[in-house]
Amino acid sequence: MNYKTFNPRFFIVFSIIVAAALMRLLPHWPNFTPVAAMALFAGTYFERKQFAFAIPIAALFLSDLVLGFHALMPAVYLSFIITVVIGATIRKHVSVRNVLLAAFASTVIFFLITNFAAWLAFPFYPQNFMGLMESYMAGLAFFNDGSQGISFFVNDLLGTLFFSAVFYGVYYLAHMRYPVIDRSRF
Repeated sequence: MNYKTFNPRFFIVFSIIVAAALMRLLPHWPNFTPVAAMALFAGTYFERKQFAFAIPIAALFLSDLVLGFHALMPAVYLSFIITVVIGATIRKHVSVRNVLLAAFASTVIFFLITNFAAWLAFPFYPQNFMGLMESYMAGLAFFNDGSQGISFFVNDLLGTLFFSAVFYGVYYLAHMRYPVIDRSRF
């Protein structure tokens, strides 16, 4: 088989990202989604930067066409662009520890950026440092009644950890079974 025409690594990474975008459309707890894991994974395994950024952002955008948009979308997309960068930083040192740290960091960055944008856009809290801290504290406990998972932040963290384990695990198992995956570059 000509690997310049069909690149198995590209196919596997692309398929995982498309599956992640489709999983967003299934019923789930708020923020328990594969999106951050998808961005981390793309940053790690797409060697070409244009693919690492464009494919997960395009997948996110296409699923948002179905789910709908809101005023804070630029903050959401910015946080996932940063998550792709985080994924790229572990590219040469993929390990369980590094994936866990990257997943945690991406969740914290998503929380900080999106809650900052909400504080800035909607004056529910005073527009000063204390108001920002109040909004972050409220964001930690948002929807903390148990019916929607634990909280938006914890749901996001659990979702990112779970889907990162699935995506990186599937890739690792595929690589172990088919070593040509690691030799093919794109």
